[in-house]
Amino acid sequence: MAASGRGVSSGRPREGRCSHHQQARAGAGGYEAMDEVTFRSDTVLSDIHMHAPSKRQLMVRLNTAGQPVFLSHFKLLVDKSRRNLEKKEKDFKKRDAKCRQTYGEGLEEEGKQDDSVEDRKAPEGIEVLLDEDGDLEVVRKPRLPDEEAEDLSRDKVCPIILTQGRDVSEEEEHEDSGCDVIKIEHTMATPLEDVGKQVWRGAFLLVDYVLSERDQFKGRTVLELGGGTGIVSIATAMAARTIYCTDVGEDLLDTCKRNVALNKHIFEPAGSKVKVRTLDWLRDELCIDPDTPYSWSDQEIAELHDLATVILAADVFYDDDLTDAFFRTLYRITHNLKNPCAVYLSIEKRLNFSLRHLDVACEAYSHFRDTLDDLANVRDGKMRYTVEPLGLAFPQRLVYERVEQLELWKITAVRTAEKNGTPEKQ
Repeated sequence: MAASGRGVSSGRPREGRCSHHQQARAGAGGYEAMDEVTFRSDTVLSDIHMHAPSKRQLMVRLNTAGQPVFLSHFKLLVDKSRRNLEKKEKDFKKRDAKCRQTYGEGLEEEGKQDDSVEDRKAPEGIEVLLDEDGDLEVVRKPRLPDEEAEDLSRDKVCPIILTQGRDVSEEEEHEDSGCDVIKIEHTMATPLEDVGKQVWRGAFLLVDYVLSERDQFKGRTVLELGGGTGIVSIATAMAARTIYCTDVGEDLLDTCKRNVALNKHIFEPAGSKVKVRTLDWLRDELCIDPDTPYSWSDQEIAELHDLATVILAADVFYDDDLTDAFFRTLYRITHNLKNPCAVYLSIEKRLNFSLRHLDVACEAYSHFRDTLDDLANVRDGKMRYTVEPLGLAFPQRLVYERVEQLELWKITAVRTAEKNGTPEKQ
C-alpha cells in the first residue's frame, strides 16, 4: 500500500518481508531521539496502533535498524470483562439520555417564562437550545470516572511516548501483570519491508477465533507461518501444547522471542511452549545449520512432521510473489505431515489505487483468492485440499475494530498418496 499524503498509511502494504527481500534500512538519518519519532513518507502504521486505547505506550529500546520499539498491553476480553464493559456502556447511555431529558425540560420551562426566548425559532427540522440571553446551550454528556471512561474510549489517539528514564507506575504494572493481558514489543511505524514488526488486525481476528474455539486447539502441535511479533502464537499457547512460531530476519525473530518471554506466565503453568524458529518461504528446506540463529534441530523437524495438525497464518497476503511462495511452502509442509491438517488463514482486503486499472482495486486479495482456488483444485494424486470461509460470529477477545474487510478461511489438507492402487489411510 502506498503511503498517504500525510506521510503515514494504515493497513499492511504490498511489500517484502525481511530477508526475503531487503533487510531493514539502518536509519538513513541516523538514530532518532527516544522521544522524537518521525513518520516519513515511506512508512506505514497499523490501524491497531492508530486506534489503540488511550493508554501510555512505553518506548523501551531501539532495534538493530535504529527503529523505536514500543511495549503495548493488549487486554483479553474474558466473558466477565465483556459483560462488565457492556453493562458500563448501557449505564453510560442511560445517564446520557437522562441528562439530555433533564436539560431539555429545564430549557423548555425557562422558555415558557421568557417570551423573548420563545420568539426565537430555529429553522424547520433543526432544534436549537438557547438560554435566556440567547446564547447556544450545549448539552454535555455526563463525565464518567476515569476507569469507566478508559474502557469506553475508542477514539483515534496519539500515543504519549515515555523515555527510558521514566518508570511506569507500580499500580499500572500490577494491573497489567495478570494472565488476561498480552504484552507485545513492536514498532509503531516502519519502512515497507518491516511491516512484520507491527501488530495487525488480521492477527487479532485469528486470536479471537483461537480463544473462542479452544477445544479445537487443545493439546495440539501448531505451526505459525509469518508469525511477526508472535501475538498469535502466544495466544494459541493458552490452548495448544507446542507452537512453532516462524518468520525470517534475525531482528524480527529476536523481538518475537522477547515477546514470548514477556508472556510465558500465561502459558507455561499449563505446560505449553512456544518455540521461535526461522522459516523462509523462498527456500525448499528448513534451516538446520547450528550456526544460524533460530535454526531447527532434527528432533524438532521430526516432531513437526509427526505431530503437527494445525497451521496458522495471519495477514500475510499482501504481495503476489510472497503469496505464491506461501502456498508452495504450505503444500510442501502439509505433504510432509503424518496427519491431516487444519489450516486457518486471516486476511484483510485492502483497497489500493491501481495504475494498471486506473481505479481502486484489491489486487493482493484477488490474487490470494485465485491462488486459494488453485489449491482447492489440486488433483495430483498426493494431496487433497478442502477450502471454506468461516463466519465471524465468534466473540471478540481483544479490543479493536473488526471491519467488514476482515476474512477467515479454513483449509483441510489430507494426503492421498496411493499405495498399490489404494488411497493412503490417515
